[in-house]
Amino acid sequence: MMKFKKQVLGTVVILAGVLLAGCANGGKNATGKDTNYKSELVKRGSLTIGLEGTFAPYSYRDNGKLTGFEVELGQDIAKKIGVKPVFVPTKWDSLIAGLGSGRYDVILNNINKTPQRAKVYAFADPYIYSRYVLISRSDEKGLKTLASIKGKKLVEGTGTDNFNVATKYGATVVPNGDFPTALGLIRQDRVAATINSREAFLAYAKSNPTSDLKYVDLSKTLAPTAVQPMLNKQSPKLLAKVSAAIKELRQDGTLTKLSEKYFGSDITKAN
Repeated sequence: MMKFKKQVLGTVVILAGVLLAGCANGGKNATGKDTNYKSELVKRGSLTIGLEGTFAPYSYRDNGKLTGFEVELGQDIAKKIGVKPVFVPTKWDSLIAGLGSGRYDVILNNINKTPQRAKVYAFADPYIYSRYVLISRSDEKGLKTLASIKGKKLVEGTGTDNFNVATKYGATVVPNGDFPTALGLIRQDRVAATINSREAFLAYAKSNPTSDLKYVDLSKTLAPTAVQPMLNKQSPKLLAKVSAAIKELRQDGTLTKLSEKYFGSDITKAN
């Protein structure tokens, strides 16, 4: 009987040791693999966020300080998941490649899911819905639909969805991804127009004269686009945490407040 008790006691001690070892491993399972989403972060204790930092109102500099809708959103997401936000401003041409090479954990840059991107990257829940518009000079008479841009010069950022739409409908594209510069080229009559988001134009119009410009809403042809955080597929736990954070920010009204602050209206819903 005593021998049996000793065997039971030994088994309990061994089990307790296994449990303690699991706790000491900081969330690692029996194989030694870390089950915590923080193990997927580029930098310990931080959510590293890639963005352009030159595209108001999404992310831009105000007196040298990085600000904007997606900057505040990044700060709120990081707070929700319990880490610090670290922003890495990067030119559009190398932004997505930077995610693939592990420079940052997530891209927040008015980006949407495409079949090509979905093959390589993962997308968290949408946070806003963008509408395409065709921006031209106010005296431009011939540009009213997507079909009308065939053979016209349009200025677009290389590799952007706007670039893809312009080329699909037969425009000749002049590469330039800076929004104010693009509008300048239109004003100088060096290009006919640009396809961009209605939200970007309205935000620009808050602090800049636009009486010499106009836009045509393309929603009848191009459905509103879901704007989503883009992550690596090798970060499934982090992806789930970011999606959960966005759902909470939507439910508690934070997304709507940020949208109204930077865009003047609630663009967080598809309809």
